[in-house]
Amino acid sequence: MRTRIKELRRAAKLSQAELADAVGTTRQTITSIEVGKYTASLPLAYKIARHFGLSIEEVFDFSEIDEEL
Repeated sequence: MRTRIKELRRAAKLSQAELADAVGTTRQTITSIEVGKYTASLPLAYKIARHFGLSIEEVFDFSEIDEEL
C-alpha cells in the first residue's frame, strides 16, 4: 500500500523516530510502512493521519484495494 507519510513527515521536518514517538510506535514500523513492507493497523493509521491533521484516505492510498473489490 502506498502512503504519503514520507512526504508529509519531511514537509513537517520530522524524523522517523519523532513521528514514531508522536504516534506511539517504533521508528522501524514507520520505516516499514514508508517502504511498503508493512500495512499500518487501523488504529495506527488513524493516529498518523490525525498527527498531520488529515483523514486516513488523504495519507493512505487505497486504490489497489478498490481494484480488488
